Amino acid sequence: MTHAQLHYTSAPPGPDGSGFRFTAVSADVPQGVLREAEQLIGYEPPRDAPARPDAGELADFPTAFSFSELSDGGRLLSRSVYTGVDYSGRWGNFHAHALHLPAGARLPDGALPITAWDSRRWGRQTPADGRPEPIDRFEPSGLMQLDALVAFAASRADRLAAVLADVRAVAEDPGAGQVVLVERDSAAVAQWIALACAVLPREQAHRLTFTTYTRRPAQARQQIIGVLPSSETVAYGHRHRVHDCTRPADATEAAEFAADPWADVCARVWRAGRPDLFRHHGPGLGSLAAAALTARVPLPSAALAAAAHWVRDRAGDLPEDELTRLVAALCEARPTDSTTPGSVAGGPSAASGFVEGLVSLFARLDGQVPAAVSAPLAAHVLAAAVRGTGPVPVLHGASFTPEARMRLGAELGYAIRAGVADPAQPPTGRPLGLLRVADLLDIDCTDLLPELAARLAQALMDLPEAQVRPSTASPEARTDRGHPHPSRHAPAAPADRDGAAPTAPWWSTTRTDPTQSGTGIGAGTGNGTGNGIEVGSGGSGGGGSAGVSAGRQDLAVLRDAVAEHPTLRIALFGALDAHAADRPVTAARMLAVADLPVQGHPGFPHLRMCASNALPTGAGDRRTAFQGVLRTAGVSTLSEPAVLRTALDLVWPGVLPTGHEASLLLNELGSDTHRAAGTRDLLIDAALAAPADDRAVPALADDLLRCFMTELAPGQRAALLLLELAGLLGTEGEGLDWVQRAAALGANARPVPAPVLERVHRALARRLLSGSVPPGELYGLVRSGDADLLAAYERAARSDRVGDRLRTVPQYVADCFCDWSSHPGVYTAWDETAAALLAKVLRPIVRALPDGDLALVESLLERAGRGKLDAFRSWNRPGTLGRLAGRFTGRGRGKDNGRNHDKGSGTGDNPSSRYGDVAPPYEDGAPPYDDRERR
Repeated sequence: MTHAQLHYTSAPPGPDGSGFRFTAVSADVPQGVLREAEQLIGYEPPRDAPARPDAGELADFPTAFSFSELSDGGRLLSRSVYTGVDYSGRWGNFHAHALHLPAGARLPDGALPITAWDSRRWGRQTPADGRPEPIDRFEPSGLMQLDALVAFAASRADRLAAVLADVRAVAEDPGAGQVVLVERDSAAVAQWIALACAVLPREQAHRLTFTTYTRRPAQARQQIIGVLPSSETVAYGHRHRVHDCTRPADATEAAEFAADPWADVCARVWRAGRPDLFRHHGPGLGSLAAAALTARVPLPSAALAAAAHWVRDRAGDLPEDELTRLVAALCEARPTDSTTPGSVAGGPSAASGFVEGLVSLFARLDGQVPAAVSAPLAAHVLAAAVRGTGPVPVLHGASFTPEARMRLGAELGYAIRAGVADPAQPPTGRPLGLLRVADLLDIDCTDLLPELAARLAQALMDLPEAQVRPSTASPEARTDRGHPHPSRHAPAAPADRDGAAPTAPWWSTTRTDPTQSGTGIGAGTGNGTGNGIEVGSGGSGGGGSAGVSAGRQDLAVLRDAVAEHPTLRIALFGALDAHAADRPVTAARMLAVADLPVQGHPGFPHLRMCASNALPTGAGDRRTAFQGVLRTAGVSTLSEPAVLRTALDLVWPGVLPTGHEASLLLNELGSDTHRAAGTRDLLIDAALAAPADDRAVPALADDLLRCFMTELAPGQRAALLLLELAGLLGTEGEGLDWVQRAAALGANARPVPAPVLERVHRALARRLLSGSVPPGELYGLVRSGDADLLAAYERAARSDRVGDRLRTVPQYVADCFCDWSSHPGVYTAWDETAAALLAKVLRPIVRALPDGDLALVESLLERAGRGKLDAFRSWNRPGTLGRLAGRFTGRGRGKDNGRNHDKGSGTGDNPSSRYGDVAPPYEDGAPPYDDRERR
């Protein structure tokens, strides 16, 4: 097939006029193509060209060899050269010879447009007969020969990859801009285009538009634009990718394109003189890198990794001899960015990519091809993994011959041992993988296992799922074992693993989370037994090796290593047993995640207890759970007392036993066992922190005093005696002077834990309101001046229990009236409390009593003597007259005529009197200030 041609130059006058015009055109060229071609084939000489060149200078003018796209989808291949003078002798003439390719048409023999550069088929003048001679083929010039192109590629090595990367970008996306090549000779631009077309897919190379020279690059429409240094300049940007090839590339420009492995491989192939690889193996990076590898073209790590992946993906389709050749080439390859076999200048990521490619290839081939094919790859993969920093692949003994295993053991023994012992590596990562390799190559690492086991144990304890963090809901300070901190009289706890000071004792005045403290008799601070820990991923344990904890993906590897290495298993369980004794709650949560085979292994009692999964679900299960956990230990508390502490921490994590539970623990196990296990203070804390409604606490306090009396600190002893006193009130052993005894004990136990203080106050208040109180006990309350005790007394008096008894027992009404109207003026707070109880509690009940009960109350008061009946009637008389009668009778005044006394004065009061004196009545039975809100 012949293509239409056209010639354009300055010609003498003719039918189409004179000047620049088409002087020869094939018959089938449309007029629209002629009009568009006239805009594409123009020529402007360089700015610095001689105005009147001689023949030698004329040959140095650049050639504008262009391949342009037309609006009808066709292409125009043209060559424009400067010819000097025209027919009239004027300078500035040029001659253009163009070939029109309709849409879809190509050059003869399917040749690429650039191969027609400087072919002898191009004319420098119009044919004499005005008819273009048919062109059936283009003979390429010498510049398009292989040797010339290879030499040119070597001369432009510093920019070759960058130009090829940009050409590929614009060929794949026409909207990506234009590539501008600055050269001193248009022939060099033609060679650039030839290099680029060779590496592109054939279809893209046929569509690539270009021009080897233009004076105005901003107006050019082609994808590749050649310019001279004297041409108009364009800035590098989104539209133009400028490469000034007249100067060496700087380091910044070279580094900019170093990340494009495809362009780098193409440049290496060109410099190696093997452009045939582009045609036979396609433009993809993997196939091209594999072809370059077998052709012994040096490649960087990224290209070698791509080649390994390509071979892996096509291993089933490749002939065995070709696959063997490729595997051998990969094993022999040394990355060009590697300074030594074990180090890569491009960084760890470059080397790891190649190693990962080899590992994936080996995983694909192992067991699927003869050992002769995969054995070299296995050895190479193993050596690279040991010397590198990435993960260690799983290899099997069948992948190596005995000789290869012996050789690798000798070569890699030192590196393997160093990797197993490397403290900078997460112990569940490379060290375990290298330990597996050591077994494969018969390398002895027994002496390294204890240290590795210690690091593994710490990493397991640092699992996020195993961490325990203090609860923000409970103010009680806790130890790292989960229990409230021992009292301040216990030996000081060491600093925790993070170096922080130990938390303050839970009943100390120095607190990490202050709460409202009590006041009064020996008042101090204290809290209940609420759960003081939370478990979850938000905590952080002690720092492990390299600050890294084991991940879930590492746990399966660890379990395999534990199963395969008895020595490692014993060392690891020993280290974990020590951690379990120190942090049992964390160890139990860790074992629930790690699923280590602890139960089937003898010994390690603390670890076995943590793995028993016998933690209770409720308070009712805890005693049974405790006994089950102890049985799991497999040792007696007499021979190994420390297991008692671990069992307590597991069954009561973050809380204290109740009074009943603590009593059982003490009486069933004995004081000597608790003393040896260091759990004595735990039982004491259980007593002192128990809520006031725990009825078993007084008996526990009595047991603790009996078992540990000589060992208790003064404050502990006094607090326990307070608990004992609270339990004795209302029994035959209560004795006398309760309030004074409580005050004295509180002073010795200061600060008194708040639960103890609340229990004692409640017990005293109930006993004083029981109705059968020995003489002088109520006066002890009045004289104590204890606001908290008075408040507890008032709360008890206002309770439903007291109210129900007042409504049904006239004797109790008389007793309460005598109590609440006695000892006026001794203490202002008592006057307020007594007046409030008379007005708010007793008066409504008395006024609602039946006449018979009221008469019985008055009879009882009359027998009490000292004007009690008169005072009662005056107090109970309604109206102003009754109040005045009581006020002016003078009843209820002492020797000081009823004046108020400071606390402790008590002039005229007889402490031995059952009822003391009678307070003067107030309006409505209460002082004017009684309407205030009371505690």
